[in-house]
Amino acid sequence: MLKYFVIDTNVLIHNPQSLYSFADNVVVIPITVIEELDRFKSSADKKGMHARQVLREIDRLITRGALKRGATMNNGGTLVIFLETERIELPLLDDSLNDNRIIGVAWKLQLEGKKVIFVSKDVNARIKAEALGIDARDYENQKVEYVNLYRGWKTVAVASDDIKVLREGGKIYPQLDEVMPNEYAYVRSLSEPSLDAIAKIDADAGTLLPINHKCRSMGITPLNVEQRFAFDLLLNDQIKLVTLVGQAGSGKTLMAIACALSKILMPNPGYEKLLIVRPIVPLGKDIGYLPGSKEKKLNYWMQPIYDNMDFILKKSLSAKNGDVTVSELTMESLTKSDMIEIEALTYIRGRSIPNQFFIVDEAQNLTPHEIKTIISRAGEGTKIVLTGDPDQIDNPYLDANSNGLSYTVERMKHHKLFGHILLSKSERSELASLAVDYL
Repeated sequence: MLKYFVIDTNVLIHNPQSLYSFADNVVVIPITVIEELDRFKSSADKKGMHARQVLREIDRLITRGALKRGATMNNGGTLVIFLETERIELPLLDDSLNDNRIIGVAWKLQLEGKKVIFVSKDVNARIKAEALGIDARDYENQKVEYVNLYRGWKTVAVASDDIKVLREGGKIYPQLDEVMPNEYAYVRSLSEPSLDAIAKIDADAGTLLPINHKCRSMGITPLNVEQRFAFDLLLNDQIKLVTLVGQAGSGKTLMAIACALSKILMPNPGYEKLLIVRPIVPLGKDIGYLPGSKEKKLNYWMQPIYDNMDFILKKSLSAKNGDVTVSELTMESLTKSDMIEIEALTYIRGRSIPNQFFIVDEAQNLTPHEIKTIISRAGEGTKIVLTGDPDQIDNPYLDANSNGLSYTVERMKHHKLFGHILLSKSERSELASLAVDYL
């Protein structure tokens, strides 16, 4: 039986290409949704950009057929703009509210005997639709299972002699299950549990290659096995996209900035500058309500970045060897020399970014579409690092399964230019670890 998918506004704002996710079925856009998109289209933020993109797509499609009978899409589906020519009365719901009017379209189509599915990112709208007996679903086309997210490393058990070979700089050939490019291994002895090593897996040859236990960047040293794997990814210029996913205090942003600084401050730097961006997803009022200039406003949102930078520079000053000389460096001098640029993600649109070490912090607050837009900004020679904690999402329409960071990990894990580490241990402080585990 043909399915009628009634699409809520927030789905189209979340992913402008969602129109094409329902092949061989009917996509119904209530006229109320068009009115909401029209209201959003003049906005300068991502909501406005996505609204304009959706309206252009709809305009292109309706030229193929009459508006009322629907327009044929390339995926075999049909787009219908539902005109509410008469009032749709809903049981116990206020039909003056836009959300209820959109649900009302699904209600009317279902009363006509059609198989209707209401698709919305708004949990309240889905609850109301379900209360009316309408099949209501979240938009899951770009969802992954966060609880089963790829870790980027695995535990491998081998003979004690093999671990000794690894520790002496040799490679071993253990029996391995499915391996991803740039995956790592924590190697343990079958007979001596205390005997271990760390290695990188060569997926093509099926071998384990030793990596250096001791590593530091700008005075920052990895404190656990997962952080050591992360350092190896961050310092490898052949890997162009890195994702670091982990709980609060696991060192994601600190490690990324430390490794980036060591790269741009070396005698023959491989990158022209360090670019750090964060999405502006406030819990209260937006950035426009804060006082002062753009730079002054950014200080409020970028303070976590400045805190990490200050900590790294202080660590570097106290480091005796193995790092770039930083005795003259301060946050102000680095910014003035154009070696570091810290920006809100809002201002990144339309740019081309070549030869830069590009860090996107708090990436869990971005949609898959936004992540795609960001990565497509990368020019030749640029390395992108996405950091975030999918358990701490401020975007009301995203969760641990639907955010762009989790989606990127699952979609990119098969590619050689990509590396990922899931960080499970907080190293910020004993108190921070306690809060993560028990609160």
